[in-house]
Amino acid sequence: MALQKAKDIVSANPVVVFSKSYCPFCVDVKQLLQQLGASFKAIELDKENPIRLLGMVGFIVCGSIGLRRRVGQHKCMVLGDGSDIQAALFEWTGQRTVPNVFIGGKHIGGCDSTMALHKEGKLVPLLTEAGAITKSSV
Repeated sequence: MALQKAKDIVSANPVVVFSKSYCPFCVDVKQLLQQLGASFKAIELDKENPIRLLGMVGFIVCGSIGLRRRVGQHKCMVLGDGSDIQAALFEWTGQRTVPNVFIGGKHIGGCDSTMALHKEGKLVPLLTEAGAITKSSV
């Protein structure tokens, strides 16, 4: 389910940055894209849609940190959808870390790869080809 969600997000957007809000490398990539005038979708994996389910066992389970605690007569599960997406991205791309950048549906890599493409003068053409920036905004 998480892999399909990631693929759907990538196919629906010219540029996607799977990110964590506290990651300085993610901030650098998003700032660069903003400075270039690119439109992009940032998915903050540390804030992405936790799923809460109730049952009858009496534990709270947080999938992202493995916490279990008794809470009355119900089982409340908080499943980190963001961590599931990150695991799916690793399965799909082989990249475990964030940022995880896609342009025009193609996996670009992380911060180093994105910055290297920019330094080589290849990032703006990719963004333009993907429709994330117009030639007039360059």
